[in-house]
Amino acid sequence: MPRRLLKRLMPEPDALKRKKSLRFMHHLIADPALWALSRRTVANACMVGLFCALLPIPFQMVVAGFGAWALRCNLALSVGLVWVTNPLTMPVVYYATYRVGAWMLDTPARVMPDQVSAAWFANQLEDILPALALGSLVSAVVLALLANMLVRLLWRYQVVRNWRSRRKARLAARRCSKEQSSRQNAEQDTDKL
Repeated sequence: MPRRLLKRLMPEPDALKRKKSLRFMHHLIADPALWALSRRTVANACMVGLFCALLPIPFQMVVAGFGAWALRCNLALSVGLVWVTNPLTMPVVYYATYRVGAWMLDTPARVMPDQVSAAWFANQLEDILPALALGSLVSAVVLALLANMLVRLLWRYQVVRNWRSRRKARLAARRCSKEQSSRQNAEQDTDKL
């Protein structure tokens, strides 16, 4: 995986420790295990972040932070991935998870009106909530597990690709040095004659 890119995008732990608003979490932020970039920590961070992103709950970032702490995975990545559901994508994502839940409960899905209002949503909440909760939970688990497996596979693919390219470079360097030494030997033989 692009470890250098992730390192460049992640905030520095020391900078976060100095922020006044995060001083109450100093003991959590100071843990170096929460900033490690390995196949396991990145895969688990993607799993935690995407799981929390699909849950229709407030304070998703806090839940993702505690999930990263509990699983000992990368804190910045897990908290950052929560923003997959931002104010622009949230209606689409949660409507899709609601549809999944309605399908699983075998209930007819509500049709979105032309103009969604808070009043309409409040009136429909009692009927929507079970399907939304179930659909969000199932979608979150499936997406989290798929993300974990995909990151592990991509990381492994990248490592194998790097190993092969290094091996090719070493073989090419050996061939070049052998050819160079054979040329030098040939030149020495012609000089002797």
